[in-house]
Amino acid sequence: MNILLVYPEIPATFFSYKNALKFVSKKAACPPLGLITIAAMLPQKWNKKLIDMNVSELKKTDILWADYVFLSGMNIQKKSFEKVLALCNQFHVKVVAGGPMVSTEHESFSGIDHFILNEAEETIPIFINDLQNNCAKPVYYSTKFPDITLSPVPLWHLLDMDKYAAMNIQYSRGCPFNCDFCSITMLNGHIPRTKTSEQLLNEFDSLFASGFRGEIFIVDDNFIGNKQKLKNNILPSMIQWQKKRNYPFHFETEASINLADDRDLIKLMVKARFNAVFIGIETPNSKSLTECGKTQNLKRNMVDSVKEIQRHGLIVSGGFIVGFDNDSPNIFDEQINFIQKSGIVTAMVGLLNAPIGTRLFNRLNAENRILKTLTGDNMDGSMNFIPKMGYPELLKGYKRVLDTIYSQKSFYNRTKTFLKEYRPPSYLTQKIRPIDIKALLQSMFLLGVVDKERIYYWKLFMFSLFKYPKNFPLAIKLMIYGFHFRKVATTI
Repeated sequence: MNILLVYPEIPATFFSYKNALKFVSKKAACPPLGLITIAAMLPQKWNKKLIDMNVSELKKTDILWADYVFLSGMNIQKKSFEKVLALCNQFHVKVVAGGPMVSTEHESFSGIDHFILNEAEETIPIFINDLQNNCAKPVYYSTKFPDITLSPVPLWHLLDMDKYAAMNIQYSRGCPFNCDFCSITMLNGHIPRTKTSEQLLNEFDSLFASGFRGEIFIVDDNFIGNKQKLKNNILPSMIQWQKKRNYPFHFETEASINLADDRDLIKLMVKARFNAVFIGIETPNSKSLTECGKTQNLKRNMVDSVKEIQRHGLIVSGGFIVGFDNDSPNIFDEQINFIQKSGIVTAMVGLLNAPIGTRLFNRLNAENRILKTLTGDNMDGSMNFIPKMGYPELLKGYKRVLDTIYSQKSFYNRTKTFLKEYRPPSYLTQKIRPIDIKALLQSMFLLGVVDKERIYYWKLFMFSLFKYPKNFPLAIKLMIYGFHFRKVATTI
């Protein structure tokens, strides 16, 4: 059996980092972890090939080679997903589809032979058995949240690792919180399910043996969903593993803001070589936080929480949303002021949308406010529901937020605020790699010579070099990110 696994193209968004990746000659930020994990669940004797359309071209010969095309994706990949599906149908190659998009709206797709819905640990074995017995069904689904200790080590050898800026690994699924706009709990549940430390370290061993060294993004919905297991078992095991191998990896992940309340947990994460964390801030408007059920962000000074995390060695990236029912016309200035004051350099602001099946979707649907299918792109200015604030006013204010926070002046002032607050880990050393030199030279030319507002680049360049030399490489990296964000923001 020849199996072609295809990951559709992701358009340029905040999270794609496409404009930044050019500085280091990479094609994509991370590989399609889901597909290479699915590949490991298939019979070993089957031939497997991966085409990630973000780093490689999908050719007619690839499709014709396959007995089955396994296709996955998120809403933001829908256009590319449908193009791949049309090609497969044109060449009469059977398609097996799964992933978050088809799991929530598989009825809207035609031309797919077999749907593998929800989490594959439950459904893939049944599908394979039926396929081998010539009785495969059109749809496979499960209402269970599987034990992810059954999940195999991903097939790293299917990747062209040199094309990615980082690798990714999953430790847990699920989130204990209940934000009404988030599809995570619908897809993965409220109770965090975790891998064992032995299982996680086995994945590290496999990635280490492949020759990879560098950044790993732990893609969990909320890495700190089970704090006690992290502190008592997982992080100590990671620290020991890293030390024994002279620290080949460093990590980024996603977490909730209550991380700020546990200094011991932060210290363990930093000791394990975590250097950054993405946190859903969403909004400084307490009424909007109450509206969406984001209770973990209430009854705290969120700026102080962010700075607490950054002062202990973790760089905070933040997600922000405008468009809640309780948002007034003041929300745009409130977001701008919060972002600037917090020193969150990579502040990703999007318009609120309602994914199918979420509590928000169900409420808005009952109010006859749902308009269309979710695009999944938080940077295209679209909404799939009628907002309480007039859409033209909301879109205008949203654009003003982006234009302000990613203007050269605001961005570099915010980066200075961050550099003043951030305390890099004591282990941080100036290890200069050829790729770092290339990025520096590229930035000096594109941002320091070509850019018409280059004065801000050189101000921050000198500021970080002389006042915070230990953070100078980080400052260059952040300025490159700013270049990417400005490029994306201008497309709205």
